[in-house]
Amino acid sequence: MTKVQIYTIQTVEEALKLVDLGVDHIGVTPSTRGLPGEIDIETARSICDSVKDSLVTIALSVESNISLILSMVKDVKPQILHLCSPEGSITPESIREIKEKLYENNIDIEIMQAISVKGSESVEAAISYVEEVDYLILDTQSKDVYGIGASGETHDWNVSKEIVDSVSIPVILAGGLSPENVSDAIHHVKPWGVDSLTHTNKPLAGGGFVKDLEKVKSFVSASRQA
Repeated sequence: MTKVQIYTIQTVEEALKLVDLGVDHIGVTPSTRGLPGEIDIETARSICDSVKDSLVTIALSVESNISLILSMVKDVKPQILHLCSPEGSITPESIREIKEKLYENNIDIEIMQAISVKGSESVEAAISYVEEVDYLILDTQSKDVYGIGASGETHDWNVSKEIVDSVSIPVILAGGLSPENVSDAIHHVKPWGVDSLTHTNKPLAGGGFVKDLEKVKSFVSASRQA
């Protein structure tokens, strides 16, 4: 069964509702960079603590400074660290160093690396991380958002399929997925999991957004039935 991952959760109440909807992974964005749906460290920690026994919690980092990444992980305590800093700023060698620091601090956590899917070069980029991470997330680069992801746009699923076929670790497909297209995406790419941010949001009149629970429910249903 395809796993369902939903970003970005901003309150404990939202997180608990997503547990009820059968979501497998939820992501939080502890940041001060003006990222979509970002929250402070304390809120991110509360969210992760509230649901860690019911689903898998993920914290996203767009940073390339290892000390900043480590500090966030210590404070938020997610089960997965999602690295999505600008393309090329976190190399496989960087991840080895991050893992060493995590080990030194007795932090047991899995790592998910974002891949900006473009052309065939993205396949080689994905393969280069396989020995260092537990998951890959295939996403679409946005010119308007710092880091990899949150574009609300799909990419070439043929490239994503080639990556899935070329690696031996779980791959999560992201980038513009919605209740309307996720079934087609699953049939085409055959990923281990699918991720949604933009197209399961409900925009707020004053700016920002909350999760649209009906859209999340539809996304989960379409993913399960694919």
